[in-house]
Amino acid sequence: MASASQRIGIVGLGNMGGRISRRIVEAGHDLVGYDSDGTRADATGVRAAASVAELVHETDLVLFSLPDSHVVETVVLGEDGVLANAHEGQVVVDLSTASPASTRELHARLAEKSVEYVDGGISGGAAAAEQGTLTIMAGGSPDALDRARPVLETFSSRIHHLGASGSGHTAKLLNNFLNGVSLAATAEVMVAARLAGLDLQQFLDVVNHSSGVNFASLNRFPRIVDGDYLEGGLTGNLMQKDLLLYVDLARDLGAPTLNAAGPIATFGLAAGLGYGELISNRVVDALGDVAGGVRLQEGA
Repeated sequence: MASASQRIGIVGLGNMGGRISRRIVEAGHDLVGYDSDGTRADATGVRAAASVAELVHETDLVLFSLPDSHVVETVVLGEDGVLANAHEGQVVVDLSTASPASTRELHARLAEKSVEYVDGGISGGAAAAEQGTLTIMAGGSPDALDRARPVLETFSSRIHHLGASGSGHTAKLLNNFLNGVSLAATAEVMVAARLAGLDLQQFLDVVNHSSGVNFASLNRFPRIVDGDYLEGGLTGNLMQKDLLLYVDLARDLGAPTLNAAGPIATFGLAAGLGYGELISNRVVDALGDVAGGVRLQEGA
């Protein structure tokens, strides 16, 4: 298990990384952070490192909260990155949503320097990060996960060890695919319900006590119909990225992907209409645009 004096760093202080960092600091840990946007460290309340190399030199546990495998690979393999500066016994936990194949390769490269690499996909969104109730899906060494666990428990309520390297990121992609399907499908249904003249809160109550219930209908659309899009969470472009990673994974596994086309097309539409960098919940407005300017909110 980690000692109280364990030195902790985090690379990536954006929507999720910033919230995770605040939870770690509030739990009493000293935390050093790095982000390509130098203003984020102050906003998050962490000590700022001048570079990834500096952060790695002064820490025992390094967390990543990064947008995709390309960025993760740059952080690990870059000239001033983790691999070039890591020290024996260090643990790296990648909280990003990333390609399992890339994860396994980075795991092997870091193992050559006796550094443990744990893939720890997270789920629950911005609200769960703020409340410290994220779910973590981890792959890699169980001993390394246990060393990181006291820190991970500051922002998560469930930590699942799923197996060897890549298992955590595989589980995350499977989960995120279901997330994308339910969000896209529910958005489509809600636009149709508005066009049909149904009372949307009453309709959601029907759905949420019937066979159509899902995470989006329970946790997103009751807020969206009142004008709260839950800003600060996963963007539409990142959702699309996750869906495409799922398709790549399914192809590698030889698994059918018959239900992937719908959500990929839906979030592609949203990106084409200018919603890509907004929270993925705005996909409902993209569908509303195509339906003639429909909005779910009363009077919109």
